[in-house]
Amino acid sequence: MTTTRATPVRLTQFAHGGGCACKIPPGELEDVLTGLTATTSAVGAPLLVGLATGDDAAVVPLPAPAGGPARALVSTADFFTPVVDDPYDFGRIAAANALSDVYAMGGRPAVAVNLLAWPRDVLSFDLAREVLRGGLDIAAEAGCPVGGGHSVDDPEPKYGMAVTGLADPARLLRNDTGRPGTPLSLTKPLGIGVLNNRHKATGERFEQAVAAMTTLNREASEAALAAGVTCATDVTGFGLLGHLHKLARASGVTAVVDTAAVPYLDGAREAVRDGYVSGGTRRNLEWVAPHTDFGDTDPHTRLLLADAQTSGGLLVAGEIPGAPVIGELVPRGPHSIVLR
Repeated sequence: MTTTRATPVRLTQFAHGGGCACKIPPGELEDVLTGLTATTSAVGAPLLVGLATGDDAAVVPLPAPAGGPARALVSTADFFTPVVDDPYDFGRIAAANALSDVYAMGGRPAVAVNLLAWPRDVLSFDLAREVLRGGLDIAAEAGCPVGGGHSVDDPEPKYGMAVTGLADPARLLRNDTGRPGTPLSLTKPLGIGVLNNRHKATGERFEQAVAAMTTLNREASEAALAAGVTCATDVTGFGLLGHLHKLARASGVTAVVDTAAVPYLDGAREAVRDGYVSGGTRRNLEWVAPHTDFGDTDPHTRLLLADAQTSGGLLVAGEIPGAPVIGELVPRGPHSIVLR
């Protein structure tokens, strides 16, 4: 479903990229981070999750209260340039995306702070207020208080959150615990990136994309934990293939994907066919190509599988209600990903 809606200011026109497609390419980022690995927390205990596997958030063990359960602190930050023109929706999407990293670790958001960059001489602060209102509403839906934040004057508008959560250290969702014989499930359809790129180019509004991006991954995370799942990640700027490669590499397995089982948003294939593919998506595909057996997968499907998602779903090593099974993990082979 598409609609065209008049917007006084098109936020996407003030940014060189949009949403998670504006991330630094994964290969370049890994080069930057080489050797910058901290392994010990401030309380003297080893980090439960750090930089080593490129997981969704850092996890720090906390001292257990007397007679109470063990706890872990989950810490993350995420912000980006506008992915849609509507400022309220931009705020909702950015907040849902930032909260997702906590859910992807099996945690519960406890508190968030805003991260706002705004071209104060170019865009009205009324628009900034709407962005912040959208973020506040999504955080309220998540039951997560927002305690202020930080703002800077910037040539491009950007918004997101730093989020702190709590988790059971014995029941984390990690990207390095996948085991052969485990099915792979995906909780949101792909195609967000190409629809957003079309929106930026044409002004068409895709309600199905906005609905997907503003849906919290809370229920998916809770379902995964209830099913005893230990391995998951969220699918964002590096696309399904990029995040799946990181999961398979960290877990020492190969991921086999049934391309016919992967769900897509309405209009996604048409957007690829018509050329609305971001540079971030093409860089994702280039990064995973040496590690992927593409078989006879057609070029458009390859691009959709690498599509840079914003506030995408969870990729779960296991089965949960309502999520299609898109493949399985098998013993490590020559490639980290095989498409069939």
